Amino acid sequence: MEEVTILRGHEEYEETLKDIEKSLGIVPGFMKALPADVLVAEWPLFKKHVLGESKIPAKYRELIGLAIAANIKCPYCQLFHKSAAKLRGATEEELAEVAFLASFSSRWSAMIHAQHYDYDTFEKEVHQIGDHLKKAMSGK
Repeated sequence: MEEVTILRGHEEYEETLKDIEKSLGIVPGFMKALPADVLVAEWPLFKKHVLGESKIPAKYRELIGLAIAANIKCPYCQLFHKSAAKLRGATEEELAEVAFLASFSSRWSAMIHAQHYDYDTFEKEVHQIGDHLKKAMSGK
């Protein structure tokens, strides 16, 4: 039984490698370096959320990924998401705005954390602001 499971796992891995190569043109070394069972499990998610369609349009997913990559300071992710965002139609102006927005969230987070601002007060104020903006947007 164990031999059948290993054989099935090997076949899944080989099919995964073929699908990656068909989709990307190569099987990147960073993918090959993963354990076979991890790659088999991760590839469908990568394929759907990077190459396919999801609830968030592809260009916006990549811009979000770039903002996150900037905050975690990952040069690999920055290169990947910036390149993918351009491929998906992001303009230089959009990329510049994402760079600002990524820093903007981090800066405000640092300022609020440095104050040890009370979370419950913050939550109440966020809802008050939201209520105000809803009224302003509806013209009332």
